Amino acid sequence: MSTPKPPRWARLLLRQLHPDNTIEEVEGDLDELFEHWYRRAGKTQATLRYIHNVISVLPPFVKRRQSKTTYHQPFFLNPDMIKNYIKIAWRNIVRQKAYSALNIAGLSIGMACSILILLWVRNELSYDRFHANADQLFRLTCNAGDFRAAVTPAGMASGLQAQMPQIEASVRTSKSVTSLFEAGEKKFEEKRVLFVDSNFLQIFSFPLLKGEIRTALSNPGKLLITEEMAKKYYGTQDPIGKVIRRNNQENFTIAGVLANTPSNSHLQFDFLIPMSTLARYDNDLKTGTWGNFNFYTYFKINKNTNTTTAGLNALGEQIYKLYKAHGQVMKVDFHLQPLTAIHLHSDLQIDVPGHGNMQYVNIFFVVAIFILAVACINFMNLATARSERRAKEVGLRKVVGAGRYQLIAQFLGESLIFSFLSLFIAVGIVYLLLPVFEMLTEKALNIQLLDGRLLLSLAGIAVLTGLISGSYPALFLSGFAPVKVLKGKLRMAGANLYFRNGLVVTQFVVAIVLLVGTAIVYKQLNFIKDRNLGFDKSNLLYLPMTGELWGKKQALKTALAQSPLTENFSIISDLPTALTSGTVDLEWDGQVTKNEVVVPSMDVDENFVSVFKTTLLAGRGFSREFSGDSSSYVINEKAMQIMGMNVNNAVGKSITFSESRGTIVGVVKNFHFKSLQYAVEPLILRLNRWGGVVIVRTQGGTNEATITKLGEINRQLNPAYPFTYGFLDKDLDNLYRSEQQMGNIFNLFAGLAIFISCLGLYGLSAFMAEQRKKEIGVRKVLGATVAGVVTLLSRDFLKLIAIAIVLASPIAWYAMDRWLADFAYQTTIDWWIFALAGLTAAAIALLTVSFQSIKAALMNPVKSLQSE
Repeated sequence: MSTPKPPRWARLLLRQLHPDNTIEEVEGDLDELFEHWYRRAGKTQATLRYIHNVISVLPPFVKRRQSKTTYHQPFFLNPDMIKNYIKIAWRNIVRQKAYSALNIAGLSIGMACSILILLWVRNELSYDRFHANADQLFRLTCNAGDFRAAVTPAGMASGLQAQMPQIEASVRTSKSVTSLFEAGEKKFEEKRVLFVDSNFLQIFSFPLLKGEIRTALSNPGKLLITEEMAKKYYGTQDPIGKVIRRNNQENFTIAGVLANTPSNSHLQFDFLIPMSTLARYDNDLKTGTWGNFNFYTYFKINKNTNTTTAGLNALGEQIYKLYKAHGQVMKVDFHLQPLTAIHLHSDLQIDVPGHGNMQYVNIFFVVAIFILAVACINFMNLATARSERRAKEVGLRKVVGAGRYQLIAQFLGESLIFSFLSLFIAVGIVYLLLPVFEMLTEKALNIQLLDGRLLLSLAGIAVLTGLISGSYPALFLSGFAPVKVLKGKLRMAGANLYFRNGLVVTQFVVAIVLLVGTAIVYKQLNFIKDRNLGFDKSNLLYLPMTGELWGKKQALKTALAQSPLTENFSIISDLPTALTSGTVDLEWDGQVTKNEVVVPSMDVDENFVSVFKTTLLAGRGFSREFSGDSSSYVINEKAMQIMGMNVNNAVGKSITFSESRGTIVGVVKNFHFKSLQYAVEPLILRLNRWGGVVIVRTQGGTNEATITKLGEINRQLNPAYPFTYGFLDKDLDNLYRSEQQMGNIFNLFAGLAIFISCLGLYGLSAFMAEQRKKEIGVRKVLGATVAGVVTLLSRDFLKLIAIAIVLASPIAWYAMDRWLADFAYQTTIDWWIFALAGLTAAAIALLTVSFQSIKAALMNPVKSLQSE
């Protein structure tokens, strides 16, 4: 008699819908029950009961029949499990020393780079935030046509405060020219001297260590010095009440000692002198003019005032109306700039020096993330490449009951251990590199490990790095099927290989973008350096006209004229690069509308055109032969254009400048005296009424001898003042200090990004050579050459570098095109830059891979095939 069978359709339904994990058990049980029911009650009853029970074990009824757990899995964050994870991780680190060293080296360097950059970013973002009322403090700036400046007229501060209830207080500052200070036998020239209003310390939070805040700056015969200056001039003595002499002319009593100016302040000073001192001889301060733009003005705004962008714009419009009410006709856009935005958000032609750039902060923050990402990618690549070696461990753990979450926790724990070990090494690297990095950035970047916020930030970097770098390996390894692993049927190709290759490409995209960025920054700097500025900047040496030099100018001229080292010389009011003021008080013949531009001016002598080797487009320069030149003007092309004149009709026209009427006797070709980030400005030259600096054009190759000669002249004519000098071309180069720093930092981190990427390539190439050891042996037995084997092992990596070049090029082009847009005069972005960056990356990668490839190619094939 044949064995009774249940209905086929019911069995098919069961197999299709019942969960796979219990189908065999349930199907066997139902078959046994069907046979039992068949013998006891017949086929019909057995069939009905079978169908009923099949339905009862199908979804959703199957939820009622969940099997009882036979093994209790401990929580993956159980202390005992964590202890086990640490023990296993440490054992793996010790056993696989080379692999561990590559991972730790990559992560350490990546973290160190990121920490250094983030220290710099933190410093840049901290500027002027130490003031108690920083959120209420604003600086008044102005835009007038092409003219953008942080200087405003002398009378605006008090005038606006009196008429605008939103302004709680106002204060002005003005930078002094280099001053000579003398205390006893100690005599030094100082550059960081500020004239300030008497309430300066009541608005800004610069700590006064000695003295009374409210009265320290109220007397024109008093001044304040910093703690550093107190030690410099008086040693351990108390300087309060002592007399210090300025420029051999004025005696000041020291009324207080300030803490040294914080490095993250946009206002840098060593001496504070009351504005009332400057008012004794400054006409703008005496008259309270609203016309000439010479002073930096700050306001403390009431807390209830709307300081959103719209609110500040409304205040700017109100200021302009009051400006017009004082008889001013020029259209000026006034803006209230938050104090904390001055350092990073000031794109002004006339401003205090030393500002940063928010664009650079964003760029380097992204660079920090990218370099850390490159280091994380190294870890991912090496971990997944070596996954076959840990496959059996994963399989055995799953067989004995380990859940996926436990395995993920184990592998993430291992990556966190790697990350924290790397962090300790990274902090050591930071301490070693910090002096070099400070020199590159010209910043004082301190790292205080006892600072709670810094410790929290470092721990956050380590945790984030560990989780990111360990995420993919953890998910990948924990997903292995134990049956395939233990039967040796696991295959690592496919998606994992593509993902790993994608990570390598990403690494080199970052490295190539940084290389291209570095090359374009240097190309732009060279373009600026080599560009014709409209005058010959070479061999121009200058000597400040301090002390008695202006009074003895005839003796100075005679001494310079008699020196064979001097080709020519000119006495001018100030260096062109240092012009920090301008006036709107300009009228001309045939003027249709009122002047709407701020025009800088410079006092020069009759030698100016020949010394600077500027080009005369019309007329002549100043000359001793014309006695009327004391009321004449020479203008540049830009000034000619804004007055609606041309080369043919400008000479002979009359203009009134700063209430002095005179005739235009010459037009010079535009020459650049500011950064090439800005278009050339209008400029009016007049015969000097005083001189602030003498410019000497030296005979080529005689700079050192000329400096010695100038020192002798200074000692003869100006013995009370130390000899100081400078080179105009270096001053012009210093206009691009931040760009030079950016190029140097880019260069450093581009090199480190490539180095980190090559660490990963080295590990991957070693692993691939190990994996293909037998294949290489067979090929060598069949006649393959060393070069052929090296090519075989290297070409896949070179393909990845080629893909990286293709992807990196448009990214780098877009980023650097945006950066160049900030310059009025730009270099070109040439194709060879991308080719050079790509070839450099490819060459370095090839050298890295070739080391392992050659090593594998030279191996004796007998050793690699001996197990066959």
